[in-house]
This record gives sequence, structure tokens and C-alpha cells, in this order.
Amino acid sequence: MNIQQLQYIVAADEHRHFQRAAESCFVTPATLSMMIKKLEEELNIIIFDRSKYPIVPTDIGNSVIEKAKTVLYHIKDLESTAKDNSNDMSGEIRIAIIPTLSPYLSHLFIPSFIEKYPNLRIKLYEWNTNQIIEALNHDRLDIGIAATPLNRQELKEHPLFYEELVAYTTDRNLTENKEYLAPQDINLKRLWLLEEDHCLRAQVANLCSLKNKYGKNIQFDFEAGSIETLLNIVNINEGITVIPELAIQSLSEKRKSGIKRFVSPVPVREISILTYRYFTKNKLIELISDEIKKAVQPYLNNMNSEKHIVEI
Repeated sequence: MNIQQLQYIVAADEHRHFQRAAESCFVTPATLSMMIKKLEEELNIIIFDRSKYPIVPTDIGNSVIEKAKTVLYHIKDLESTAKDNSNDMSGEIRIAIIPTLSPYLSHLFIPSFIEKYPNLRIKLYEWNTNQIIEALNHDRLDIGIAATPLNRQELKEHPLFYEELVAYTTDRNLTENKEYLAPQDINLKRLWLLEEDHCLRAQVANLCSLKNKYGKNIQFDFEAGSIETLLNIVNINEGITVIPELAIQSLSEKRKSGIKRFVSPVPVREISILTYRYFTKNKLIELISDEIKKAVQPYLNNMNSEKHIVEI
């Protein structure tokens, strides 16, 4: 048994195809298949059921693959221990941020972080939560930044800050006559939401108890793919939507007049760094966390109102 064989079975599990797995490992399909076969013979088990297409791991194969991932993570950790404990932060770090946060957060901390650590190369992605989880589980990503809690056993969550959810509306009755909104003030027939794969949609649904109130008279004729699109739709249709607090910084002064905050307890979403459970670059996480917390502080409501985390 060797490290390459462990890498091969993990790649085969990820791609469920020997040729694509071999290409990802820069070897021929014959070499990859032969090395996996030798490992199976050494362990006296069948790791992959080759009679099915795409190939699938057997029950015992799944256990072996999970163990292999653990071993490979610890090997990677050994290789980076010296760098992680030195002041010279270098190498590549892969970060993904959810779409409802990335446009409002990335520019606040990335430039200063790069300036402080010029030998560190950042690859930044804008992915939804499911994509982040998938990439973390398959070692295609080092850090995700998303709304939590997710309560995933294979992930670690490192809370960063709590971001208020605020309403944006062109309804004069709400903007002129109410200082603060309650969730029940929202007219569900005029509420615009993001698409299904955005966690913010689920949070707004929970905030407004849509699961209990949804009926034939409530229609969502359009699901937007971005917060900017939501704002434009509200402007045209004189409706209402709910957006995260950091998005306010990008609004014009005219649009800011349409922002209404909620009554206490204020609804917030928890934003955290996500890592795979065996990711041990604690110093890197600490440095990024400190940079983000410092960057967002001026844009978050610092009032000591009672808060509650809206479920995803």
C-alpha cells in the first residue's frame, strides 16, 4: 500500500470513471486500474463494483475511501506544518463565498490580505452552499464562507459575524409610516425571492413563515438570480424583498431610503468559515477571520438589539 494508491481510489470515487480519474492523476487508465486492483488484492476486498456504470464503491469500499481521505489530509497537513507555523505565509489558498455575500465582502478583505501576505496566492470562487460543501468534501477547496449553522458532521464551522436581514421596499405606506417592520408586515403577494439554490431564500421563507402561509393566493411569478435583480424588480413592481445588511453599502442614496430594519429580536444570519473536518491550518483560518471581522465591522449595525439567527 502506498500514497499513490490512496490518491487513485479517492480520484476514482470522485469521478466514478477510471479514465477521467486517471487524467486527474496524470497517469494512464491502465496504470490507475492496475494500482487499484493491487490494493484490493492486498486488502483482500473489492473497493469498486466494476460491473456498474458509472463505477460505484462497495460498502467496504466506501469505508476504505473515507479512511484514505483522512490519511491524505494528514499527509497534506504534515507537508504544510512548517509553513503554517511560520510568519511567511505562502502557497495557494482556495476560497469560495456564497453569491449573496461575495459581491459585498470580497473587496473588503481580499486586497488588504494580499498586501499583507504577498507570497500567498488566493483563488476565489463564487459558489452556492451545496457547491462549497461538495468541493470541501473532495478537496477541491480549502475554505468556504457561507451562512450557518449547517450542522454537517464532515465540516467545521468557524463563526465570523452576524449580519442583519433588512427589508427593501418601494411601498410608501411602509417607508413613511413605519420606523421598523415586523415579519407580518410583509405582504407575501408582493414579496420577491431569490432562486431555490440560494440559502438566503430559505432564510426569508423561515422569517416570513412562508411554509405555514403558502397557499393558492400567494404566487411568486419570478425568482431572481441575484440581489441586484431583486432590487430592480422591486423598483419596477413596487414590491418588497429581504436582503443582507452588507448589501446596503452598494446602494445609491435613493435606494437606501427604501431600507427598513426589523423590530427586535432582529433577524440575522450567521456567517462562518467552513473547512473540512481534517483541515488543520489554524493559523491561516485565524488570520483570515481577523481580516474579515475587521473589514466588515464598519458596515454592520452595532446596536445592542436582541437578535435571533434565522434558520437556513
